[in-house]
Amino acid sequence: TLGAKLLDKFGKPIESGGEGLKNLFRIDCSQLDSRIKRTKFIVAADVDNPLLGKRGAARVYAAQKGATPKMVGELEKYLTNFARVIEKDLGIEVADLPGAGAGGGLSAGSVAFLNARIKQGVDIVIKAWGLKEKMENADLVFTGEGSIDRQTLYGKVPFGVAKIAKKYGVPVIAIAGNVEDGAYMLSKYGIEAIFSTTPRIMTLAEIRKNPGQLITNTVEQIMRIYRLRKEGC
Repeated sequence: TLGAKLLDKFGKPIESGGEGLKNLFRIDCSQLDSRIKRTKFIVAADVDNPLLGKRGAARVYAAQKGATPKMVGELEKYLTNFARVIEKDLGIEVADLPGAGAGGGLSAGSVAFLNARIKQGVDIVIKAWGLKEKMENADLVFTGEGSIDRQTLYGKVPFGVAKIAKKYGVPVIAIAGNVEDGAYMLSKYGIEAIFSTTPRIMTLAEIRKNPGQLITNTVEQIMRIYRLRKEGC
């Protein structure tokens, strides 16, 4: 372990998981691993959501993972207590920090206990891959993710790719296994069209059996249309 202790009001360790945070009273970092202070940590977050609030970890992502409205409300209270104790004992404010809600609040904990910096994961990947240089001579760009929805606007890969492509005037087409309400708002930000890879109503298990083939089939059909356009048909 890293050495930090999350304790209840009796000085005993709290239970693991979100529910345990309701009993969090004090954080003891007196035995925190000394190597942490000598190490620079960067958290690559795929969204800029804060820890709490309408766009926070509980209200946005817990529901996606199957939590009921009651469970979401409870988790929001537990995370609020977590943020309060972090600020009280460590002097670090994570409640409204952009990106702190990524990974179910993992980013918030990383900032609190590792003194980590949160960076947009897509920016890290774009730089490492040299995407800007590759984009200059591109005719068409494909991007995608498992599900494209309103959250895609908050720093996910398709949004980051589209921002760069727009600078170079390159059209972007996005593909996803699931296309939800709000996805088409991305047209304002450089994504020309969005396609689902599922040709019919399919269960998640069916989609996971052969996602590569579904992607290939979808891209092939898109390119057939693109070729017709290039040929002036």
